[in-house]
Amino acid sequence: MTAVPTDVMVLDTAGTRPISFSRLIRVELRKMADTRAGLWLLVSIGLVTALVMLIQIWVSAANDLPTDFHDFMVGTNTPMGVLLPVLGILGVTQEWSQRTALVSFTLVPSRTRLFAAKFVGLMIWAGGAAIVGLVLAAIANLVFAGVSGESIEWGVGATDIGLFFVLQALGLATGFAFGTLFLSSPVAIVLYFVYSFVLPPLFGLGAALMDWFAKIQPWVDFSYAQSPLLSGSVSGKEWAHLAVSSLIWLVLPLVVGMWRVLRAEVK
Repeated sequence: MTAVPTDVMVLDTAGTRPISFSRLIRVELRKMADTRAGLWLLVSIGLVTALVMLIQIWVSAANDLPTDFHDFMVGTNTPMGVLLPVLGILGVTQEWSQRTALVSFTLVPSRTRLFAAKFVGLMIWAGGAAIVGLVLAAIANLVFAGVSGESIEWGVGATDIGLFFVLQALGLATGFAFGTLFLSSPVAIVLYFVYSFVLPPLFGLGAALMDWFAKIQPWVDFSYAQSPLLSGSVSGKEWAHLAVSSLIWLVLPLVVGMWRVLRAEVK
């Protein structure tokens, strides 16, 4: 009878250092620009925002509307509020749509650590997009002053700019939460647009028709609760509205989504 060998060759990884968190962040930053969808989305954010600025300059100059830097900054939120959440969705779902999840989870067995790095990387992209938006708004303000002959008006303080960054971060984080919840680019994007463009008018209609709903709308309507961020001043009660509504539309989907990510079968 042939003896069965008892010694099994095992690769000793005791001396192998784990991949650092900063390196994971750098990898996630690069992955967003490595795919055609991610690259064109990043380019589109800049191009569409610039186009919106041109339209705003033309409309304001043609109608002699007083427009300052704050108005242009608010204008940049229109394209960014739509496209940045899509970036957050694709940052998550590309692991499944590009079939890279198996490789990613093999190299980094801790899915929580990997997705934390992915989230931080996407927040860096959100910060970069916000900076681009502010630069375009500043250029638009200078161009408008030259075209209209009006004096250059800025009227924006550090608080306004900080709240603008918070607004963009919340938008991308919401997209990230939708991505983890559905793990499918088409489904997550379609349902995000339903949430973003269908629910707010319904909430507004409910508030107009029912007094009791008007009282709770700021607590349950995330879009409504975020609107003071563009005004430059947020009261304590408005911060409470934002916190409660974010628990419903951001934190809860993210918790359920991460539970799905941790349990999802990788093929």
